[in-house]
Amino acid sequence: MEPTTTRPPTESLDALLRPASVAIIGASNDPTRIGGRPLRYLREAGFPGQVYPVNPKHREVQGLPAFPHISGVPEAVDLAIVAVPAPSVVDTVEACATRGVRVAVIYSAGFAEMSAEGRRLQRRLSDIAAETGLRIVGPNCLGVYNSELGFFATFSTTLEDGFPAPGGVALVSQSGAYGSHLSLLARKRNIDVRYWVTTGNEADVSVPEVLGWLAEQDDVSVIMAHAEGITDRDALVRALGTARARRKPVVFQKVGTTEVGAQAARSHTASLAGADPVYEAAFRQFGAYRARDTDEMLDVAYAAGFGVFPESPRVALVSISGGVGVQMADAAVGFGLDVAPLSESAQNRLKAALPYASPRNPVDITAQAFNRIDLIADNLGIVFEEERHDAVVAFFTYVAAAEGMVEPIRQAIHAARERRPGCALVLSIVAPPDVVRQYEAVGCPVFEDPTRAVRSVAALHRFSRIFAESGDEVLSEGVGGTVGVLAADVPTADASTVEPRTGRTATPPIIAPRRRNLPDGPLSERQAKRLLSEAGVPVVREELARTADETARISAAFDAPVAVKLCAPGILHKTEIGGVVLDVSNDAEARSAYEAITSRARAADPSVRIEGVLVAPMVTGGVETILGVRCDPTFGPVVMFGLGGTLVEVIEDVSFRVAPFGEAEARRMIAETRAGKILRGTRGKGPYDLSALATTLSRLSVFAAEHGDTIESAEINPFVVLPEGRGAVALDAVIVTRAPEMPA
Repeated sequence: MEPTTTRPPTESLDALLRPASVAIIGASNDPTRIGGRPLRYLREAGFPGQVYPVNPKHREVQGLPAFPHISGVPEAVDLAIVAVPAPSVVDTVEACATRGVRVAVIYSAGFAEMSAEGRRLQRRLSDIAAETGLRIVGPNCLGVYNSELGFFATFSTTLEDGFPAPGGVALVSQSGAYGSHLSLLARKRNIDVRYWVTTGNEADVSVPEVLGWLAEQDDVSVIMAHAEGITDRDALVRALGTARARRKPVVFQKVGTTEVGAQAARSHTASLAGADPVYEAAFRQFGAYRARDTDEMLDVAYAAGFGVFPESPRVALVSISGGVGVQMADAAVGFGLDVAPLSESAQNRLKAALPYASPRNPVDITAQAFNRIDLIADNLGIVFEEERHDAVVAFFTYVAAAEGMVEPIRQAIHAARERRPGCALVLSIVAPPDVVRQYEAVGCPVFEDPTRAVRSVAALHRFSRIFAESGDEVLSEGVGGTVGVLAADVPTADASTVEPRTGRTATPPIIAPRRRNLPDGPLSERQAKRLLSEAGVPVVREELARTADETARISAAFDAPVAVKLCAPGILHKTEIGGVVLDVSNDAEARSAYEAITSRARAADPSVRIEGVLVAPMVTGGVETILGVRCDPTFGPVVMFGLGGTLVEVIEDVSFRVAPFGEAEARRMIAETRAGKILRGTRGKGPYDLSALATTLSRLSVFAAEHGDTIESAEINPFVVLPEGRGAVALDAVIVTRAPEMPA
């Protein structure tokens, strides 16, 4: 998939989803063929705009006058559907640009997903878009629709089951077949999809750009997105930022999580799938909910469509079955919710209503609901009055659909929700569609499976947190198209400690990356630490010794046990060649350490350029962590954090964030790891200086963004976090610069 050129979505995609006129190039009289279906759908759905079939073999197509060429169409149409063989596509698209067509939707396959020649043709399409301003969707896509407008520019067979009703949900998918599948399943789940876009190979228009357009539309409340790979990081960040600022949930399914899946993605839409842990971190960082499968995608979008997002993770569980109550409680804890007990007063009231029921949480009202329908109303009323819980999941199975039960339960739910409209109520029932619609009408998502009902509450709370974080730092477009970070979120590089923030301006200035020239060639540890120190990363106090006598003198001056380490450019893993000696306590040990380290280095690599040895005091009493930077092909420089030491690759306790970011995001990053739990304090140890760690991670992220085009990777291991108030310090550092590109 070729990189796309980002354009302002509001200015360029209106013609795609709200066209006033459409040409179908390759239109067919056969309404079952690729070129015939969109014409049939447009007519059957009542599209109000002009439709122009283009086919040189026919004077009339499906009852409409046909034109032999796009140049003969009597107006410059907003949108042209291109349904011609791949070899004819480039000429057809060039003709569309000449005629003044605003958008071309290309169904044809056989481009970058197929061969080198296909890649060449697709590059030409990208060039046409960039040179002429014609927007191109596809190639190898299934089309688009706007259900409110009756605009169905697709050949998907799923529309034979009926046209979707316009609702608040929008869907954008790289995969046409899967996007069509989701659209059909959404309709069966009573999820009304208003806008639907499939982007295919993305020669021009991409998933992130469409997502950005959708986020700006007042008639969109929830967005579903599916992608195999992303080529425009900045467009994705902007789109998710817009959605978050406008409180619009984005449910994103990114496939290609394994190497096998990534290879399949490349062969499908010529997409670069990318490193999955980085995608996972980016979605978390920028505010998308990542769905793992189709059911989760639809469940979360469906629940989010009701527009109630619990502020806290505390959930009350009501059930007519004690066993299902336990099942829901287990699921809630697994999804990160808090099944806090009801207040003592609420428990007493529930006990008074039904003495042998379990009132703690889950609340078991037993099968007595059959005999006393008022129990449901009483229990829901009492639970809803508990302001400590911001969501309720109620399991009633078919009881809620039984004769004589529906209206009383519906009224009880309506009354409960009127008391606290901000409290989410999710039902787990089995009922005919018409009964389900009645419960949905009073604001309740309905699931047959109680675990999925609980999972939906966890997702809704996740969106509440996302929206609450909308004022925190986000990547922003900086000077000259570079990426910067809000100034209020980035500590100054020369500050040894950071004062608590007392407030922020409504629109903080953006810090664009500051360029520092890196030395050519491999960097020594000393050079790496100097660069990091200039960026505001605290490093251990140390001196370079070039002889055994200097090593002894410097060690004695520290008046404490020291570490002696090889300092030589290009030697990345000093411990593997015996290049580190710890706990050096006297002159003899210092001289011996120098001689041993330098001789081992020369034995390992006779050509090594030894600068000397670094002598630094031993640092004790802290937690060893690792901070790193890597360059991801999709997101650019990415910062990594986790437990440090020699077992970091075995433990795999790491989290990632796209650079740059501020301290609030750094704290969330830390909290995702087991290291974060240790740093907060365990078994009488700690807490440790999380503020110093968060500040350093933010400063490292700015450094990474500044040098994303020149460094391959960076690693600080160990980075020792000391007890609270004592700071943190880098004991070792490696920076690997990127080899200069050879001229073509």
